[in-house]
Amino acid sequence: MIVIDREKLASLPLLTLAAPAIRDAYIAVTDGRANLPPVGYLPLAGRNADCHIKYGYIEGDPIFVVKIASGFYDNPARGLPSSNGMMVAVSAETGDVVAVLDDKGMLTDLRTGIGGAIATMALWRSDTRSVGIVGTGTQARVQIRALAALSDRKLHFSVWGRSPEKVAAVLADLADLEFAIEATTDLEALCRQSDAIVTTTPSKEPLIRSDWIAPGTHITAMGADAPGKQELDIALVARADRLFVDLSEQCLDHGEFSAAARAGSIGEGRCVALGAVLSGATKGRRSDGDITIVDLTGIATQDIAITYAALAALGLLGRAEGALS
Repeated sequence: MIVIDREKLASLPLLTLAAPAIRDAYIAVTDGRANLPPVGYLPLAGRNADCHIKYGYIEGDPIFVVKIASGFYDNPARGLPSSNGMMVAVSAETGDVVAVLDDKGMLTDLRTGIGGAIATMALWRSDTRSVGIVGTGTQARVQIRALAALSDRKLHFSVWGRSPEKVAAVLADLADLEFAIEATTDLEALCRQSDAIVTTTPSKEPLIRSDWIAPGTHITAMGADAPGKQELDIALVARADRLFVDLSEQCLDHGEFSAAARAGSIGEGRCVALGAVLSGATKGRRSDGDITIVDLTGIATQDIAITYAALAALGLLGRAEGALS
């Protein structure tokens, strides 16, 4: 068994290298290739923390993956990252553990960022240039880096946070990018001025109101990945012209759309699988005037995809197929 540390993984250009596999990870959910058991979720309410266990298999792959990911949301105040975890790659041929990717949450952050960027680009208007980022944590940074790496257009980013110091820190961390990035503490103004909005907070109450969102806006909702989290007003979700999900049973149970579903404002019939849009099986945005929202709760096929891409880049996939002892 090989243990691959975070530093080795960080040296790989995974933002671009893993993007095709992560795009296919969404499609695998809709075309029957994915085996996705229910997510394990462990809340640590007294510590403002949680842990997810996700695992799955894509038919035909040489590996399956078990991922442990934790979020400790008070960590930034201690000077520590909020996310941590590891990926375990197991041979689908022999059951041997091929490698433990001791990424300390980096691969989850990257696959989430890549997945968010893929969804945003699939659903935004063709003339989108202004992107609003809601939040100042790790995922806010990764979403910007992923869009900058994968988009074919020049974008202007606005980053919102309650703390001017935290927003300034995001801009400092992204100073190497050749994109315009500005800071704001006015969330309403950001929402009204943005063509596309990406939400990345662990908020437990709505941050974005329906009357702030103009026709034609796209929203990628990333933050609500566990019970009790919510970033969007229920009225906004109900008002949207098109709703998209990575996995409907997750999104309606504990994602951004769950509050609207519990209130009876939406039903499963309104939710379109993102994978079906990416495969061309169904349309995404139908007009430039549509308000579109995609709820991404994270699916195990994304973890498989980025693990596969990392192992391939390191020349280790042969171990999964029994070529190496």
